[in-house]
Formats: sequence, structure tokens, C-alpha cells
Amino acid sequence: QVQLVESGGGLVQAGGSLRLSCAASRSINFMAWYRQAPGKQRELVASITSGGSPNYADSMKGRFTISRENAKNTVYLQMNSLKPEDTAVYYCNAKDSINSYISYWGQGTQVTVSS
Repeated sequence: QVQLVESGGGLVQAGGSLRLSCAASRSINFMAWYRQAPGKQRELVASITSGGSPNYADSMKGRFTISRENAKNTVYLQMNSLKPEDTAVYYCNAKDSINSYISYWGQGTQVTVSS
């Protein structure tokens, strides 16, 4: 089992920045951020392996940066130039490997971008 605790969400004006954090209860290889806006499906934002290789959804490239600090079992999502359409609940996800059937989720953190 892995517990994931997210933090860093909040209300920000368009053009602003936020940094989300997700701390895992143990080391785990594959970590990712997803988001779900009201009335929409959950979508991948970015993922990163323990080796530090990031992967981004095409629409997120350029404004969002995923990173991790393995010593703290923590993954970050730096979000810049935020837009109202970035408003969503952001969820941390983790798996022991990219192909693992077992996937762990955090409770989600709300990000609201005002225009």
C-alpha cells in the first residue's frame, strides 16, 4: 500500500503560478499528476519515473513542469501561466511500474483559476 498526500492547491488569478506537491508513504517508481474538471473525464497532466524522465500531455507542455525528490518520495507539479481552463481537481497517482495493474491515488487538491 502507498498513501499519497497532496498539497499546494488553491485560488489563483489567470497568469499566476502554483506548485503542487505529493508525498508518498514509501519510495515508488512511477508518479504522475492527473486532473479532472467538472463534467469532464480525468486526464493525464504529466508523469515521471524515479530516474527523472518526464512525460507530458501535449496540451500541458511548456507551462507545466513535473519534478521529483526521491529522498522525500515527493513529486511536484509547477504550473505557470495558469488559465481558467486549468481549473480542476488535481490528483496524484503512483505505481510501482508503468505496467503495474495496481495504481494508487491521492485525495485530490482543488486548483481554481479566476479570470
